[in-house]
Amino acid sequence: MITVDPQHLNLRPGQKVLDLGCGEGRHSIHLMITDEVDVYGIDLCLDDVRTASERAEPFKSPEHAKGRLLLGVANGLQLPFADATFDVVICSEVLEHIENYKAVLAEIDRVLKPSGIFAATVPAYFPEWICWKLSDEYHQVDGGHIRIFREKELRGSIESLGHRYFARHKAHALHSPYWWLKCLFWNQPDSRLVAAYHRLLVWDLMKQPVLTRAAEKILNPLLGKSIALYFVKAEQEAPETLRLAGEASS
Repeated sequence: MITVDPQHLNLRPGQKVLDLGCGEGRHSIHLMITDEVDVYGIDLCLDDVRTASERAEPFKSPEHAKGRLLLGVANGLQLPFADATFDVVICSEVLEHIENYKAVLAEIDRVLKPSGIFAATVPAYFPEWICWKLSDEYHQVDGGHIRIFREKELRGSIESLGHRYFARHKAHALHSPYWWLKCLFWNQPDSRLVAAYHRLLVWDLMKQPVLTRAAEKILNPLLGKSIALYFVKAEQEAPETLRLAGEASS
């Protein structure tokens, strides 16, 4: 289940993609399978990286994978990559966990090439707000969500770095009611209602029936659990242009 829409990434053979906060590898593994790109999946949690590696292993053979995948542990506040390394950066469901999220955005800007694409996803405001109202434990667990983003706030923070916004969408509307139920019955982990809805989501994920796929597409604009925003980084001015501009101002 991926949140970022690869169609907005304009991927081309040989490109480098950073999946920052890759978790258990859903986006990293998907792109390794579908595109001839080098994917770098990094996360702060060693256990998640190990899980991602285990899940990726069966798909690394040439008959399954078009691209290559490298996984590792790293801190988003100090990325171990040179400036302008990546053609595409994905940061999915990460920024809501980070106190100084603007410092992470600055690091993303640093390692992204001019004209590169940045895709950011966070929980959408309305479904997330309901979760917070239903359960304090939902957002007070270690490593949990520390903020609810408004779309305008996140978009403004990224545009302030010189990135141009070009697309948006919401995703996973059918998952919003599941999290509302989970929050409502937070202290009842054996709730049959929560378990039944979870089985529905697994069935939907595995079978992809037309009815639920159509229902989610209709409901996404209002109830989508996540919102995805897409940006392209500004092109660098040529050195000669910068020199002439400096002479003109002197």
